[in-house]
Amino acid sequence: MKLLVKLILLIIVVIGFTQCSSAQKLEKEAPFKIGKVYFQSWVAGVKGGGSGINIFIPIESISQNKIELDSVYFRGHSSILETKFNRPDFFIGRFSTATNQQRDLIMSNEPYAEYRNVEPQINTKIPFKLKDDECIVSYIEGNMTKYFLIENVVEEKPVHYPSRPPNRQ
Repeated sequence: MKLLVKLILLIIVVIGFTQCSSAQKLEKEAPFKIGKVYFQSWVAGVKGGGSGINIFIPIESISQNKIELDSVYFRGHSSILETKFNRPDFFIGRFSTATNQQRDLIMSNEPYAEYRNVEPQINTKIPFKLKDDECIVSYIEGNMTKYFLIENVVEEKPVHYPSRPPNRQ
């Protein structure tokens, strides 16, 4: 009986340690050189137009290995990184915030009446503990996903979009 208890405890300990090894590990050095990383809050000028935070990650140089930037983790949220067509070395992560969001919910028995309803955002728990001025970039090198911590992310002035275009005379 004692042998069976010891065997079960040993199995539990081994499984516990293997789970720890599958956690995301941060790389000491990224295979790319990063410029000044900053973020900027924005608010639409019309009621219900939305708001959010954009984080900007300029890449100054990248190593010869095939590397693809994937996503960014910032202030408890994650976002896929995207580029602009004219700037393939400038990545943007976009996060929506709850301020100035349209809250109308259409309930109807007509099949197409509810198409404007927005799906609720589900907060997923990110696997990292970060300070407010830190973000983590995930990138794919070969067939492995790796993670790199960026510190001292600077906050730029918020953008408040106008409610209408300026008068042109």
